[in-house]
Amino acid sequence: MANPVKVRLCFHDRCFDGAASSAVYYRFFRERVQSDAEFHFRGMTHRAKQPFEPGLFDGDENVIVDFKYSSSPRVTWWFDHHQSAFLTPADAEHFRHDRSGHKFYKPQYKSCTKLIADVTSVEFGFDVKPLAELIRWGDIIDGAQYETPESAVAISEPATQLALVIEAAPEEGLVPQIIPYMSELSLADMIKLPIVARHLGPLLERHHRSIDMMRERTEVRDGVIFFDLSDLDLDGYNKFIPYMLHPEARYSVSVIASPTRSKVSVGSNPWNPDSTNHNLASLAEQYGGGGHPRVSAISFEPEDIERARFVAHEIAEKLRH
Repeated sequence: MANPVKVRLCFHDRCFDGAASSAVYYRFFRERVQSDAEFHFRGMTHRAKQPFEPGLFDGDENVIVDFKYSSSPRVTWWFDHHQSAFLTPADAEHFRHDRSGHKFYKPQYKSCTKLIADVTSVEFGFDVKPLAELIRWGDIIDGAQYETPESAVAISEPATQLALVIEAAPEEGLVPQIIPYMSELSLADMIKLPIVARHLGPLLERHHRSIDMMRERTEVRDGVIFFDLSDLDLDGYNKFIPYMLHPEARYSVSVIASPTRSKVSVGSNPWNPDSTNHNLASLAEQYGGGGHPRVSAISFEPEDIERARFVAHEIAEKLRH
């Protein structure tokens, strides 16, 4: 009897869209390609250095979802929607010459979850109806399509509660464990899973404390919110809190730090029509980062926190003009 196909699936870690994309792909592959495939998940983090270490692509099928392109000949599937999807011009050229029919780049999509759902249903006959709730929320959360900043900050829906756990739970390797469940369970049932529920209460408490903390830390000048949280353990803070506190602002710039990186985050206020004058992905690319036109980030080595602070102040100044 032949061994089952080994699938190495690399996804954007600590990101609801990355996890939801993986769940949609996982179910698609098992229903339409190989039902007994053996999946091995790897969460990927944007860093200052090359993110794909040697030997990573060790599967019979090697898949990347919601993360940067790799020109490795071992990568067999790729889906992404970020403007900054390619590390180098050579990678972009490599993608343009790909004829596998298994690599898809559509930056017009709000979420990679919806991109994978549309491609697999149209191109490969995958029935996405059982995943409709997950796909809808993947698009809302990654596309910041909430009605108000208050609804984005409330974290009262099962989807936003699950997103909080995915983005901020301190447990290493949590997301790979829950992706298969996300492909089958409703979001209401997901937050009842013991592996999720044990983190939810403490994270909701921390979330409510972070609102007060940001109220103290944020400063607004010429429509730009700036705050530095690098001395706190708040890698997974809710990025809509600044706009709830300062609805008149157009942009936000923040600095955070963790054991793996120093990070500058740049965002635009989804509820302010004057926040579309700058392409934030293009701005971040000037400093080695990237993302989407309306939200982007730049990663530095952990010890480069002073450089991160300098860049954050420089970007904030650019956005004020």
